[in-house]
Parts: sequence; C-alpha cells; structure tokens
Amino acid sequence: MKVALFTDGIFPYVMGGMQKHSFYLARYLARAGVEVDLYHFNASDKDISKLELFSEQEKQKIRSFVIPFPSLDKFPGHYLRESFEYSSGIYNAFLKNGKVDYIYAKGFSAWKLLDEKRKGKIFPPVGVNFHGYEMFQISTGWRSKLEQILLRPPVKFNLEQVDHVYSYGGKITELIQNIGVAKSKIRELPTGIEPEWLASSIQPASGIRKFVFVGRYERRKGIEELNRVLSRLKNHRFEFTFVGPIPPSKQMNRPGIRYLGPVMDAPEMRRILQGCDVLVCPSHSEGMPNVIMEAMASGLAVIATDVGAVADMVSDDNGWLIAVQSEKALEQAIVSAIEMPAGKLEKMKASSLQQVADRFLWTGLMQRLISYISK
Repeated sequence: MKVALFTDGIFPYVMGGMQKHSFYLARYLARAGVEVDLYHFNASDKDISKLELFSEQEKQKIRSFVIPFPSLDKFPGHYLRESFEYSSGIYNAFLKNGKVDYIYAKGFSAWKLLDEKRKGKIFPPVGVNFHGYEMFQISTGWRSKLEQILLRPPVKFNLEQVDHVYSYGGKITELIQNIGVAKSKIRELPTGIEPEWLASSIQPASGIRKFVFVGRYERRKGIEELNRVLSRLKNHRFEFTFVGPIPPSKQMNRPGIRYLGPVMDAPEMRRILQGCDVLVCPSHSEGMPNVIMEAMASGLAVIATDVGAVADMVSDDNGWLIAVQSEKALEQAIVSAIEMPAGKLEKMKASSLQQVADRFLWTGLMQRLISYISK
C-alpha cells in the first residue's frame, strides 16, 4: 500500500501540533509497512534532507518531496492565497511522482487537487483533516472573528470535495456534521502518543500541589483568565510552572510561579511534566491537544475546558472538565486540586496514565487508520 501525505510541514522542520501529528502519521505508517510519499516544506534552518527524527528503516518507506511555501504581500486573506499556491505546488509535484492508493491531506494542502477533482479529474480517495476546526469555534476578538469569516468558505469547499473527513471525535464530530458533512464521510480517529512517553509510575502528590501550563501566549489559550485566577489565590500554597514563550509583560511576579520559556527537548519536557501534579489547559478552542496527551502519559491529572475532543480525554476520573471562558469554574477546579487529599489526586493521576496506555498509543491507532484507508 502507498499513501500520499500532504501537509504544511512536519516536526521539527515546522513547529506546531498539526506538524507533530504529521510526523507521527509518517513514522507509524512507515513502521506498519506502508509506503509514504511525504509532501511538506521546511521553515527551519535544519537540513530537511536528513529527516533526522526518522530511523533508517523508516526512511526506506518514506519518499520526501519538499515544496516551498510562498510568502505573498500581507494583505487581508494572504494566508489563504499562500495556502492555495502551496497546494498547487504539491499538486504539480504529485502528478510527477507516481500512483498512490490514498491521499491523506492536512488543512488546505489538497485544495488545488480537490479543485481539479471537482472539475472531473480522477484521483485516489482523499481524506482531509482540519484538526480543531477553530474557524467554527469561539472567536476571541474582532481579528479572530475576521479570520473565521475568511476561512469558513474555503474549508467548506474542501470538505465538500473529499471522500473522507477525519475527526478527533467528541464535539469535533458534531461540529463537522453541523457544517454539513454527511456522517458516512466522517472517520473518527483520536490523536496519539508514542509508548516512550508513558511514565513508569506516577509521582506521589506532595503537600504543595504542582501545576503546569504548556503553550504560547495567545488569547484563545485562556492564559489571561488563568492569570487573573492565580492573582486571586493569595491565601493558597501551590507551585505553578509556565512552559512556552510567555512575554515578560504577561508574567506574574509572585513566589511559587516560574517561567521556563520554550522547551524543545522531549526528554526534558517529560521530566518537567512528571514532576508536576496537574496540567491546566483553559483554551477557548482546541482540537485534541497534544499537551493534554503528553501530560496524561506523564501521570498528571488535568484541568481543561470542554472544547473540541477534550471530553474524550478528561473526565471526573482523571480531572476537571470545565466550561469555556469561566474564571469561576477554573478557580474552583484549581482550588479543588489544591485542597484534595493526596490519595484521591493520585487516583486521578493513575487514571490518566492508564487511559493513554489503553486508548491513545500510536501503535494501536495506526491500525485503525490503515483499516479506514483500506476500505
């Protein structure tokens, strides 16, 4: 079997959750014996020809085609024009590089091919994954709202032309159906994590609860609500670690709160997470965040908003699923975690670890994807 994977980049050559997901798709398809034609681009100063995170055995199954991502004038809608031009570059390269059995496309990367498909050209089955569909979720201001208005029509066009639409499940599936996609076209497949991420055991809960937030400073990540809540918790003892690029002007100066900046090294990230008790993820919109998966695999309880497919990962068993943009609910969950008996919190932490082992390892998820592709 041969699969073409169209994507706007793979980790570490392009950073982001979608790019990590693309990397794991390529890796585990190759490990399953599937030939992968990988169409992607390089936004880093690394030598992309080395595909350095893949093993030599994996590389034997992967053909890499590097497509430049255009940079156009920064007028409104430039990202859409750039995305279509990028998809045209992928399309032209794809026509030259032989037949495949299936095309798995991320975001707008198959836009040009789907436009040609609409005109009557014949291609193998095409599946698309827009991940969190944030353009159909809660906006965080006028700029976000304008972006959503611009993005929705081309997203709908792409979804109308494909054979399969991939969903993480939960509210993402409901959202896709509300857009107008027939249920028969939807393929549910959660994101996954590598077995190496699984902690050998949970860290016992100490007297001082240790919280962690992982992500960049962005309005939709809910960090402003989180900062306001933390500023009110002056009578509680806890530690809070922020991992990610948080501007100094947005950092809080109080005991027990520290800022580590971006952490790119996976073993170091595992070490940080495994030393904490609770991940806090108060986003306004998400798909199925990698950071929640990584925290659960590290044996953490989770406080997260009920967006995207988060409810498929977080429940009363392993954390607190809270309402979006509710500072009251966020504060109550953090205080509950601070005051909770150590034994009860440790059961939550153990539940997170067990859920990942049972449901979210790439080794098992890849067989489900291959079964979808083979139908």
